[in-house]
Amino acid sequence: MNLLEKTFLVCGIALTAVTAPAVNITPKPGADAAPGRSDQEIPDTIRRDAVVTAVERAMPSVVNIATETLVKVRDPFEQFFQEFWSPYHQQQQQVRSQYNLGSGVIIDEDGYLVTNDHVVRRADKIQIQLATSKDVYEAKLIASDPKNDIALLKINAPPGTKFTAIKFAPNDDLLLGETVLALGNPFGLGGSVSRGILSSKSRMRPAAGQDLEIPNCLQTDAAINPGNSGGPLVNLRGELIGVNVAVLEQSGGRIARGIGFAIPIQLVTDALGHAFTPEATRQLWFGAEVRPGTTPLTITAVQAGSPAALAGLKVGDQIQQVNHQTPRSFIQFNELLANSPKPRVLFAIQRLGETKELTVTLVPEKDFFNADLVQRRIGLTLQEITPQLAQTLGLGNTTGLIVAGVEAIGPAAASLKPGAVITAVDGQLPANLTTFAKMLHAKVKGDTARLGVVLQQRQGNFVLYRQGVVEIPVQ
Repeated sequence: MNLLEKTFLVCGIALTAVTAPAVNITPKPGADAAPGRSDQEIPDTIRRDAVVTAVERAMPSVVNIATETLVKVRDPFEQFFQEFWSPYHQQQQQVRSQYNLGSGVIIDEDGYLVTNDHVVRRADKIQIQLATSKDVYEAKLIASDPKNDIALLKINAPPGTKFTAIKFAPNDDLLLGETVLALGNPFGLGGSVSRGILSSKSRMRPAAGQDLEIPNCLQTDAAINPGNSGGPLVNLRGELIGVNVAVLEQSGGRIARGIGFAIPIQLVTDALGHAFTPEATRQLWFGAEVRPGTTPLTITAVQAGSPAALAGLKVGDQIQQVNHQTPRSFIQFNELLANSPKPRVLFAIQRLGETKELTVTLVPEKDFFNADLVQRRIGLTLQEITPQLAQTLGLGNTTGLIVAGVEAIGPAAASLKPGAVITAVDGQLPANLTTFAKMLHAKVKGDTARLGVVLQQRQGNFVLYRQGVVEIPVQ
């Protein structure tokens, strides 16, 4: 039995199958036909309107997603027995499964698809079923952007299997009041369609470091229900204009009607452009981004001092070839970079009507974004906290970076001492020293790094820890 045949938890709501009693309905011959008129006289062109055509284009790209998450559960009576009766008793852990439903949309013919991060977050098993097929596939998480609630998955399919990819709408190609369609897997019912209008398009991007919120989303009255999360919102051309994410159920104690939200395509492409890069997949520093969904692929950002910048790539350059291959999508573009047999990658680009060849030398991130960069920018010597180091220093389960040294006349000398633990940078949690260094590198001289820290204080024979925030100028 696969996950799609089980009972699911959808947005915290338990769903079980309900079987309706069979009802036999025998229509009377010609009961619903107009007098003196045959159904064959009604042309299909009347029925196959713009809505039907859009659904026919988009539905083959829609998938149903089922996830299973294994949760460890401890029996409190078992813990009591261990603590008071047998200190050497090995406590047994029970594992139970949590199930979740969602939707997704295929964006690349090799089986890459987009969904919401919250649909697949912490999932141990992910299964995919096409809305137009009974075939069930396993899938794996490739990249995610929790702040924008976007995740990229890859379907595990036999070699050579091709899927139907949806077409992206241009950025901001939205008409207030235009007909839109929400496709997905509401309540596990399979590929479903609901129709509405674009109720609001005046949505702003989240500020840097901020989570996605309702003001950043498109609004529609097309029905969005639990299980629709991650599914596509499309226009009447069958193009992806957003990814369904939430519905407003009530506000101020009053029940809401027809207020659903979708992440705009521009935020989706931005999230994918940041999350699926050689840096994210292979820890290779490239330093430029392209916008997904465009043809030809166009450079949208170049990081100062990066391999891309040193090679001469500029914003607006159109990618013609990578190592003598023409990338059909941003997915394949990044695969060609990450899987290049040599660090030197040959680019053919078009700039202002002229074709140019450039060579980009990819660099392992840790060779540049490391402790030396941190020391140069803020005068701190940092070390990653391992479980062994945390135990030695009595830090418990603290995660972060420990200050091993402070320059005597550096920018942090007045604020920090060795032994302090850095837990955040500008409100974000650095996963490791490389991530911390990348955050600092993005700042210019004179900017301030706002660090969340845990400071040690000695009181007699005891060591106390207190949390705080310090601001250090970047040099």
